[in-house]
Amino acid sequence: MDYEQGHRSVRRIVTGHDAAGRAIIQEDGAPPRVQQVGGAIGPMFHEVWNTQATPAPIDAASGEPAETGVILAPPKNGTRIRVLDIPPEGDDIRNMTAQEAASHFAEVGAGHASNAAKEGARHALMHRTETIDYGIVIEGELVLIMDEGETTVYPGDIVIQRGTNHGWANRSDKNCRIVFVLIDGEFAPELKA
Repeated sequence: MDYEQGHRSVRRIVTGHDAAGRAIIQEDGAPPRVQQVGGAIGPMFHEVWNTQATPAPIDAASGEPAETGVILAPPKNGTRIRVLDIPPEGDDIRNMTAQEAASHFAEVGAGHASNAAKEGARHALMHRTETIDYGIVIEGELVLIMDEGETTVYPGDIVIQRGTNHGWANRSDKNCRIVFVLIDGEFAPELKA
C-alpha cells in the first residue's frame, strides 16, 4: 500500500463498458490530482471525481471530465467527490490572519468563500459555499464549528452542510480523513448576502 506524506493513499476504481457493452473496470489506482493546500499546515486534497452536468452523462468509457488543479466547489450543475486528510491544528492556524485565510482558499479558486474577516468569526478558516456537501468521517475526528455552536464528528458520522458558514478544526493529535461529496446549489434569495 502506498503512503503519501504519512497517510494511506486513496484508491479510485472507475467502471465503464467495453465495446460489447459489458461492464468493466476502466481504471484502478490513485486519483490523478492530489495537492496539499496552505503549505505544510494545510489539508491534503485527493480529488476523486467530478461531474459537470445534471443529469450526469453516462457513456461507455469517457472517464472523468477534464479539470486542472484543485477547485473547492463543484462545477456548475455538477458534483465533486474528494478525500481530505486534515492534520492536527496548531498555532499556525489558530493565529492565522484573515488575509492568510483568504489566501488558503484562493489556492482552490475560492478566496471569496473565506469568512475569517467576518465580525465574530469563530475560526480562522470559516467559509461558505453555494453547495450541499455530504461529509463522512472515515478516520480520526473533527470539530465542526458554526456561527453558533460546534460539535465533534467521529468515524461513521455524516454531516450534511447546506450552504452554511462553517469551519473545521482538528483538535486531536491524529490525522482526520473525511470524504466530501459536493453538489452545486443555489442560495434562496434571503441567503444570498
